Amino acid sequence: MHTITLNHGLGGKQMHEFIKNSIMTKLQNGILEKMDDSAILKNLKTNRLALTTDSYVVSPLIFPGGDIGRLCVCGTVNDLTTSGAKPHALTLSFIIEEGMDLSVLDTIIDSIAQTAQEAQIQIVTGDTKVVEKGKGDKLFINTSGIGFIEDHVDISTYHTKDDDDILITGPIGNHEIAMMKARNLIDFDLTIESDVRPLNLPIENLLKQKVLLHSIKDPTRGGLASALYEIVEHSQVEITLFEKDIPIDNVVKSVCALVGFDPLYLANEGKFIITCPKKSSQDVIKAFGGVAQIIGKAKKSNHPKLLMQTESGGIRKIGMLETMQLPRIC
Repeated sequence: MHTITLNHGLGGKQMHEFIKNSIMTKLQNGILEKMDDSAILKNLKTNRLALTTDSYVVSPLIFPGGDIGRLCVCGTVNDLTTSGAKPHALTLSFIIEEGMDLSVLDTIIDSIAQTAQEAQIQIVTGDTKVVEKGKGDKLFINTSGIGFIEDHVDISTYHTKDDDDILITGPIGNHEIAMMKARNLIDFDLTIESDVRPLNLPIENLLKQKVLLHSIKDPTRGGLASALYEIVEHSQVEITLFEKDIPIDNVVKSVCALVGFDPLYLANEGKFIITCPKKSSQDVIKAFGGVAQIIGKAKKSNHPKLLMQTESGGIRKIGMLETMQLPRIC
């Protein structure tokens, strides 16, 4: 078994061979291949630039439906997209623990390359560090991303308006339940995969058509409820969810019932919350292949709050996640 050694991070022959053979061959593009200390991006005709950064410490590195490589590309691309930006370029930095199996790292780099191609984005610069055995946990990844925002686009969690529809782009909770399965925290068989995927292309198509969107938020850690609560506070609105309309796969419902989790707080890695005028809702649903659903309504309020109309007809007040359900899920 070939493994990472401290020599892979020392800047010498072994490090350069690793970068050339294991990274450059998979992430080929004219900018990255120069291997300069910074990437020069040309002909950037834009008035507004979006910049984001994120770190990924997910455990295990490979899980049902994805891995840390796919996750790092999707997470950063989706964060850019929430501002209405078209993702343009990513950076990629590895912190690798001495002794990591090189074949596993190769699998993850392959996944990064495939996901970047899927999202139509280039990785233009990066870094590799190796820490001593026991000083890390196999692999941590940091990414940063830049994207460009067209002049007509004005999307923010501060822009949800009175009478906006609230949409979710698919069933919630699958990522966190998939992570539970990966860690053997569920003692029965179930079939589930993480929802991790890049969501930039459907949004780009909507914005090209000048479909009016007010807010986009990805309900990752803290789930649907915490993400919506942020919109409520920022936009000073009252949002009422309709429990019967919130899409949740049966397997997620079953696990939540058994372990006492609330699906509203489960992490997702391939869903967007979108708020928009009623006239835009059907365009959003169509852009996401018919799986997006209207799950609530916003109204201007002097007392911003998040409510849910339950299936039994009651009203439940919802707050942000207060206690950890599952650590290291992204």
